[in-house]
Amino acid sequence: MVKRTTVMSEPTYFVLAALLDGPVHGYGIIKKAQEQSGGRVRLAVGTLYGALDRLAGDGLIVVDREETVQGRPRRYYRLTEDGRLAVTREALRLEQAARVVTGRPSLVTGDAGA
Repeated sequence: MVKRTTVMSEPTYFVLAALLDGPVHGYGIIKKAQEQSGGRVRLAVGTLYGALDRLAGDGLIVVDREETVQGRPRRYYRLTEDGRLAVTREALRLEQAARVVTGRPSLVTGDAGA
């Protein structure tokens, strides 16, 4: 079952979005989240791993595999079905919220209703 708060934080949204195309390791998540957010989300390593632990505890992600690179362990994370559902629902919520503004005729005509 998806645990859901009313609003997903932007960093959480972009961490989950970074995993949509398949398993990614921690540094890759940091880079993807920064790129996909247009630079708004800049995750510190400690912040990321705390978030990953929380998301795993919530059942939204799991460790896909571990490998050793230059003597250091590297974990790859992937979305669970609940994680995919949660980020998709959040994207739809954001899209619906944006339409409240972008769907106004005044935006198309430039008339602010003075």
